[in-house]
Amino acid sequence: MFIQFLGTGAGQPSKSRNVSSLALKLLDELNEIWLFDCGEGTQNRILETAIRPRKISKIFITHLHGDHIFGLPGFLSSRSFQSNDEQTDIDIYGPIGIRSFVLTSLKVSGSRLPYHIHFHEFNETSLGKIFENEKFSVYAEKLDHTTFCVGFRIIQKDLEGTLDAEKLRAAGVPFGPLFGKVKSGENVVLEDGREIIASDYLSPPRPGKVVTILGDTRRCHASVRLGVNADILVHESTYGKGDETMARKHGHSTNMEAAQVAKDAGAKRLLLNHISPRFLSKDVSQLRRDAAQIFEAVHVVKDLEEVEV
Repeated sequence: MFIQFLGTGAGQPSKSRNVSSLALKLLDELNEIWLFDCGEGTQNRILETAIRPRKISKIFITHLHGDHIFGLPGFLSSRSFQSNDEQTDIDIYGPIGIRSFVLTSLKVSGSRLPYHIHFHEFNETSLGKIFENEKFSVYAEKLDHTTFCVGFRIIQKDLEGTLDAEKLRAAGVPFGPLFGKVKSGENVVLEDGREIIASDYLSPPRPGKVVTILGDTRRCHASVRLGVNADILVHESTYGKGDETMARKHGHSTNMEAAQVAKDAGAKRLLLNHISPRFLSKDVSQLRRDAAQIFEAVHVVKDLEEVEV
């Protein structure tokens, strides 16, 4: 499981940072990629990666500000041009209004897609678990921004225990179908009548990963709840140390507030995202150093950077 940042800037693109978008790569787990926000120019950034647009099966939108959604019509249109790949449907999860925005943009531009878009809109009263399959659950909760905005908590369900193959061979189990049955938790009976109890050869289930991806927000209790014990917490850092008044006025957070959220939530790692274009390279280094005074495992991400979960 990897996260690749396609746009890490706030508000408007700069020479070094595009606006908001990141890809959660679940290729080993589901053979899919999930996109979170899709700011202007996202498809251009994708061209600089190994991401195949058809692998993007779901798009989660935190809120309807332009720097988080203006790239959607272009991406959806370009996704249909890859004729060598099979046409696959896509699911879009976002606040009420995202369906109207996408369909109006496609209609006005005369764009026709050879695949279906399945919209899953939500409002303040329909949050909670918004998606679940056999391997993952996704929860959404309202944050504190200048417009309705959510954060997402992606929970990987517990993983199967690992098989002790050497111990199984020592017990006289021939390699083959019986190994597969034991690995799947099924007891088997050998030709000599002995019963092999699968649990004796499997380690306990391993806890899955938790990834928290927040939209734009002031520091709030919801940020902490979404980030509890997360393996990775992606938190905006539009402002820096000493900018708390300005951050609150504009519905954003400072690096210090993000670090405090990570500390309060007991997150394992904090990735600072959504960086104001006014911060130059030297300023970005200071953002990290200041935040590390509160939460040591912090990193300021940059465009195209890939992080293993």
